[in-house]
Amino acid sequence: MDGITIFYTQQRDKHNEELKRLKKQLALLASLRLLVFVITGLAMYFLWTTSLVYWIFPLGLAGFLYLVSRYSDLKWQKGYVERLIAINNTELEVAARRFHHLPDGKEFLVPEHPYAQDLDLFGRGSFYQYANRTALKQGSQVFAGLLLDGYPKDITKKQEAIQELAQLPEWRQRFSALAGGTHPEVPHHVVSKWLKEHVAFVPKWIKYVAPAFALGSIGLVIAALSGWIPEVVVLYWYVVGVGIVGRYGKNILRFSSDVSKAQDTIEQYQKLISELEQKEFASELLRNLQQKLILDGEKTSKILKKFTRHMAMLDQQNNLLIMMFGQGLALWSLYFAYQVENWIGTYGKQVEGWFEAIAYFDAYNSLGNYAFNHLDHTYPQITDGPMTLQAKAVGHPLVDPKKNVLNDFSLDEGRFSIVTGANMAGKSTFLRAVALQIVMANMGLPVKGKEVQYQPIRLLTSMRSSDSLADETSYFYAELKRLKYIVDELEKGNCFVVLDEILKGTNSVDKAEGSKKFVEKLVRSGATGLVATHDLSLCTLANELPQVENHYFDAQIVNGELYFDYRFKEGICQNMNASFLLKKMGIVD
Repeated sequence: MDGITIFYTQQRDKHNEELKRLKKQLALLASLRLLVFVITGLAMYFLWTTSLVYWIFPLGLAGFLYLVSRYSDLKWQKGYVERLIAINNTELEVAARRFHHLPDGKEFLVPEHPYAQDLDLFGRGSFYQYANRTALKQGSQVFAGLLLDGYPKDITKKQEAIQELAQLPEWRQRFSALAGGTHPEVPHHVVSKWLKEHVAFVPKWIKYVAPAFALGSIGLVIAALSGWIPEVVVLYWYVVGVGIVGRYGKNILRFSSDVSKAQDTIEQYQKLISELEQKEFASELLRNLQQKLILDGEKTSKILKKFTRHMAMLDQQNNLLIMMFGQGLALWSLYFAYQVENWIGTYGKQVEGWFEAIAYFDAYNSLGNYAFNHLDHTYPQITDGPMTLQAKAVGHPLVDPKKNVLNDFSLDEGRFSIVTGANMAGKSTFLRAVALQIVMANMGLPVKGKEVQYQPIRLLTSMRSSDSLADETSYFYAELKRLKYIVDELEKGNCFVVLDEILKGTNSVDKAEGSKKFVEKLVRSGATGLVATHDLSLCTLANELPQVENHYFDAQIVNGELYFDYRFKEGICQNMNASFLLKKMGIVD
């Protein structure tokens, strides 16, 4: 982590120096702009009666506009550099385990999800809050979707993409800083929907009639000026043109307003598109995403330039000269509305794919960032069995490295490990560490462990259940529904099942018998997994079923104090701590 901290510190310091330079330039430009304005005004006042006044105003105006444009460019650059500084500051804070101020993604939590509720994937202190660095709302949705995708597929391709991005820290920060400046008034999904559903209203014949009408106007004006025809003919022709445009006037105004909003959204994404087009990627997944930005061999940036050009011409309808002459003599608004509609008809359905590709790059940028930040993690070696999961030095990535006790873990396909142990001995944390390894492995991420081998598998958990007054659901019934869900899911294929103290809502005898029967059913179904329990009677299953093994976390009393070593050991726990804690806290004698 020290090397990572040094990198982010150096990047932050470098960008801080750049920010100081930009602030000086902005201050200078502001002064120069004022100076040019004052000098131009004074020069015109004192030289008003001379011929020099005809040069002073245009030169002064040109200089002033150049300085305004330059100031605007530097101001954007300043915002970009400030975002880079913020990115590095965030990484330094997270490295210091201060990340609870970041977005927690609780809006993405799906209560009935196969594992999300039990593994703290979302919410305060969650894996999402710790790992997510997406800059776009759509990117955050994709990142959450990757966390929630319980079906392992293309893991090797995902690993290659994440490894490639992990090795491009400065490019990743550049992409994130560009994305961070993207705040369109109209959301991308609204634009995509509008472009896909827009029904053209401009008749296709306008493509040919408008140029012919403009040529006719030129001919008639020349003829009228030459005295070949009465000038009133030009007036009649003009009225006809205004009438043609006026027939579609309301539609044109509404269309112009809608398409201008879409243009703003698209143009804000254009910098990201250009950045992605210029970068060469080696991994198949990233190349495939990049291909979504190419249509019939033409880059999206060039396609968008056509859109921008047509929109610029349509916007000229608000120009006084165009309003006075362009509509009646050239059918201006109709012709360029047709050009924009023609672009929408050709490319409108592709825009959603462009937004999607950008969002996936944003999400994978976060995954690459996580891999870069965790050099102690390992990319699992994908196998086809019989080992489901095997790793050394397994730990939970959200536990402070200074306190994280690492354990070796191995479990073959079709086997169950019953984990016993005292309260606070580390059972639940370990179960979540193993389960999160599976989630991360399915995403293509490196995991907290060494020499990791993994056979891709779906994950199912039952570690937390809650009652519901609104649904009139008791705690016990909610848990039964969860267990029924797991049994039904097992019929779809083999799964890795993680259970923590099941059937807590019934008496101890009933719980022991029910838990035993449920684990037997899981074993017979061929499932693989872990069961944490305080009920030592469940451990007798290891004597009855060859697929079951026992492990435990120990608790000891050393010098009158409770001591945990948090070590995952073979066997059955013999030491419990409830009585000791009751006495220690003075609750009982």
